Amino acid sequence: MSDSLLQFRNISKSFYGNSVLANINFDVKEGEIHALIGENGAGKSTLMNILFGMPVITSTGGYEGDVLIDGEKISFRSPHEAMYAGIGMVHQEFMLIPGYTITENIKINREITTPNPVSRIFGKRLETLDMASMNADARKALDKLDMNIEEFTQVAGLPVGHMQFVEIAREIDKTGIKILVFDEPTAVLTETEAQNLLAAVKRLAAKGIGIVFISHRLDEIISVADRVTILRDGELVVTKDIKDTNAVEIAALMIGRKVAIDRVQSEGRKVSDEVVLGIRDLHVGMPGEMVRGIDLDIRKGEIVGIGGLAGQGKLGIANGIMGTYPARGEVVFNGKPMTLNAPHAAMASGMGFVSEDRKGVGLLLNESIELNIAFTAMQVGNRFLKQRGPFLFQDDEGIRKHALKMIQNLDIRCESPLQHAGSLSGGNQQKVCVARALTQDPVFLFVSEPTRGIDIGAKKLILDLLLKLNEEEGMTIVMTSSELAELRSICDRIVIVCEGRVEGVLPPDASDADFGLMMSGSRGGKKEDSPERSADHG
Repeated sequence: MSDSLLQFRNISKSFYGNSVLANINFDVKEGEIHALIGENGAGKSTLMNILFGMPVITSTGGYEGDVLIDGEKISFRSPHEAMYAGIGMVHQEFMLIPGYTITENIKINREITTPNPVSRIFGKRLETLDMASMNADARKALDKLDMNIEEFTQVAGLPVGHMQFVEIAREIDKTGIKILVFDEPTAVLTETEAQNLLAAVKRLAAKGIGIVFISHRLDEIISVADRVTILRDGELVVTKDIKDTNAVEIAALMIGRKVAIDRVQSEGRKVSDEVVLGIRDLHVGMPGEMVRGIDLDIRKGEIVGIGGLAGQGKLGIANGIMGTYPARGEVVFNGKPMTLNAPHAAMASGMGFVSEDRKGVGLLLNESIELNIAFTAMQVGNRFLKQRGPFLFQDDEGIRKHALKMIQNLDIRCESPLQHAGSLSGGNQQKVCVARALTQDPVFLFVSEPTRGIDIGAKKLILDLLLKLNEEEGMTIVMTSSELAELRSICDRIVIVCEGRVEGVLPPDASDADFGLMMSGSRGGKKEDSPERSADHG
């Protein structure tokens, strides 16, 4: 009998002649937290799809090699078989039913029932739900995660951090769970929630559960994992004990080159004193990111960062100005008052927007990459259209040519421009969103969470692209991000939002302590003298 709970032996997989995994050997021991990392398209998702018997594997000819659990070869034909064998997965995208309570979501498809007179005649399907037992099970799972919320609370309206913990509670409630896969579990969590989650992961491992931890956040991997396996372009690079490596080495091994997100100094940048965007007393009704009176001036040619803890309102600013959520206040762009709550007018004025919600707002998931890239420019600017008599027709050749150029420039990893956007990895979906915004030829770009859920190589590519657009085309950029290191790497100044208002503005080289105090509303940071400080009223 092997001392490994889970083993992949010489796993290879091809899709239509294209090799995506080649001879992967990977194992997880009992009670181990094993990090699995690699750039988008490195093969992580395919490896997990093989483990779970996903239809995308079985319907494309299966795979080569062996998967072993407790030393025995297995080959699951469906995710249900994997679940019954004790394997669970906590997804990056939530799989919850909003109209159900926390208990109902935790116990779905595994409800506890008791017989009643009707069920004794017509069968088990009509038994009564034993809500007391189900609530008790849910409470037990929530307590393991130190989650202080009532189990009968409805999921609709919960903060995203709470939803992530409900996902985990559902998995750990399953009896006989041996192996848990976490797929980017902290991508949408606040720092405190992320710390709580990592502590919960460690407690689960201490109970003997084997953990596969997929994350792009190298500091998390260093703090939580026992070992790390790095994939690159479908091949195994190395498996190392965490104590024998560090974040810099992992990043270099993952992308095959040394990458650091360092502060970029450039002579080619031109920031003027002209205020291109003036915001006064902006209020935005974005659930979970309410804006409660923001004053802010953005100068032409600068890159301004907007930071702050999750739920404090930083994401609401761009969403309000671009019309995705109801807004009121005064916004002046290029000397002209803007009409709020009018997305078409905002884009027609020369503003571009890359939303943080790439699936809900950013993409047409069931359409091709090329149509996604061209769609907004067609709608707003009448681009990629040919006149034939009195009619306008889609310029398929022009769309294809432009899409191929964007795919090359942004390194979008795909099979062809005709591939559906919904089938791309998260990082590549994000690049398609950026490509669509740039296709509008904006003079001003709002970018919200541009690197959420993507690997360090793709992050650097997107940050370099934003710098290039700013330097070479003079584009003014406002970048909202939860990643302070990214804001510091390219921004001229960083606006910190707390409780829906501007808490203050810091230079990128301010100390960690200054940023931390300002984000927490403690006002200990040394603030720049700037008009934004007047936002701190009422």
